[in-house]
Amino acid sequence: MQTPDSRNSDILVHVRGRLVPRHEASVSVFDSAVQGGDAVWEGLRVYRGRIAALGDHLERLQNSAAALAFAAVPSSDEIRAAIFATLEANDMTDDSHIRLTLTRGEKITSGMNPKLNQSGCSLIVLAEWKPPVYSDVGIRVVTSSTRRNTPQCLDSKIHHNNLLNNILAAIDANVAGVDSAVMLDINGFISETNDTNIFMVRHGELLTPFADACLPGLTRQMILDIAKREGLPAREKNISLSELYSADEAFTTGTMGELTPILEADGRTIGSGKSGPLTQKLQTLHRDFAYENGEPLPFMTRT
Repeated sequence: MQTPDSRNSDILVHVRGRLVPRHEASVSVFDSAVQGGDAVWEGLRVYRGRIAALGDHLERLQNSAAALAFAAVPSSDEIRAAIFATLEANDMTDDSHIRLTLTRGEKITSGMNPKLNQSGCSLIVLAEWKPPVYSDVGIRVVTSSTRRNTPQCLDSKIHHNNLLNNILAAIDANVAGVDSAVMLDINGFISETNDTNIFMVRHGELLTPFADACLPGLTRQMILDIAKREGLPAREKNISLSELYSADEAFTTGTMGELTPILEADGRTIGSGKSGPLTQKLQTLHRDFAYENGEPLPFMTRT
């Protein structure tokens, strides 16, 4: 786990249109996020004055809000303005992570029904000084007993705040004393980890699970785009645990973790037990790609 950065003790948080000190940042006990985890979210990373894939993240946020029938959703331009104002107020231009949350809003009384929401959404922009959650050295994983949600029950394409499915898997990892947990779909194929997507390398080919029971992550898509640009063979397929165990290399992808080598899975050493050459190459290519295609912070270009 990361050691908290002391600079985060004095950050300003954007909550429902206001920038407030961290210790004052809160939502109502009647807010839908409190009442039922009824919210959607995105994780954003700042690279040297640019936010990686900001437009794609905001599009996914809007799509998730639409799928959940949120009312009075702020526009992407309004959310952009809140993000930029938060970063400027905290003087954050690099090595920062943003947790962007949009709840259904405050209810007139406690209860589950969205008809009780009559005042529009609550937007929260929480920006912190935070390096990638995992080290470039690599992680160990264990297979969770908790299956990843099937679209028949709760579509993983909705980037929602009800994360108990993933939290149960994280508990499995904690109990096993490892860094993360691999989650399978209901057919027994690998879906993702509790907080990242998964890739493996076999005979020089990049493989990643179909995005059926997992979130089609934006960092995942970056890697597929980079592979196409670099002429690296890559495809989606059903991946079993035995294939992961015998992979030449394996790594996870995500905004919070970037690219992280998987060194061991369920006690089996992956490849050489160290970060592989293709993983290392893609780590560098990804960071360059994320910066080059990021959206510049407008307050850095003012004269």
